[in-house]
Amino acid sequence: MYKIVKMVAQRLALGLVTLFVVSLIIFLGVELLPGDLAQEILGRSATEETVAAFRRDLGLDLPPHTRYIEWLAGIVQGDFGRSLASQREISELIGVRLQNTLFLAALAAIISVPLALFLGVMAALYRNSVYDRAVNVVSLSAVSFPEFFIAYILILYLAVKFPWFPSLANVDPTTPLMERAYRSFLPALTLTLVVVAQMMRMTRAAIINLLASPYIEMANLKGLSRSRVILYHALPNAWAPIINVIVLSLAYLIVGVVVVEVVFIYPGLGQLIVDSVRTRDIPVVQACSLIFAATYILLNLTADVLTILTNPRLLHPK
Repeated sequence: MYKIVKMVAQRLALGLVTLFVVSLIIFLGVELLPGDLAQEILGRSATEETVAAFRRDLGLDLPPHTRYIEWLAGIVQGDFGRSLASQREISELIGVRLQNTLFLAALAAIISVPLALFLGVMAALYRNSVYDRAVNVVSLSAVSFPEFFIAYILILYLAVKFPWFPSLANVDPTTPLMERAYRSFLPALTLTLVVVAQMMRMTRAAIINLLASPYIEMANLKGLSRSRVILYHALPNAWAPIINVIVLSLAYLIVGVVVVEVVFIYPGLGQLIVDSVRTRDIPVVQACSLIFAATYILLNLTADVLTILTNPRLLHPK
């Protein structure tokens, strides 16, 4: 138990250090953008006095390290600042958008994870069969296309030629749950097609790798059916790599939704960051980028911890 607690504490400390480095990169990346932010917002017709006053209001007249420390201190206290475009609190803007993104990612995960496990187990059960080859070809084809291409294909066939689902995912806090899931089905299906191939192939590879183990051979010699050998003997011991790829895929579902949200005009965090880049709302861009980075780091740490917990041998490296 002590080793597990120590391992989790070490991973959390590493995650905090990584997040600090990422925040520094985000801030420096914004600082290195060409042009004067105040001049871009006010326009070329603004006088020098107006630009100078606006720079003071934004705190741009302070040294970069001072502004970074103030920005980081505010984030630690839960204060992301104010939006330059709407003058609203950024935490207020992000709150609803983050909930929408998490809902979309959860909906895609509910579809993709069971589907990937089923396809992977069946592919291992019928290895090198027509079914195995067909599933591999279809899944690799889906993951090879960019998200926006898959999204437009789904819109063409499932919203235009066969109007079963809406092409625009217009949701708001008052939308009922089932109606929200119905409107979000096409973007969720797009994300599912992107991530299900990797999870399915990892499940298949992990199970096939274990089928050559001595205890699997013993189970076969005892006359157990192939399905029972895979489900009750191989699958429980293959959870470590499977859980790892599933959690990493969930991380992609959350931080990789930008293109999908833009295509379907889904009011999530990805759409917000694109709109903020268009209006040069730098504080919102920084806040969204940091939230995406924190989410990805947290899920990576979760995958690392779950992998070790499902394979206790990793706690005792040789």
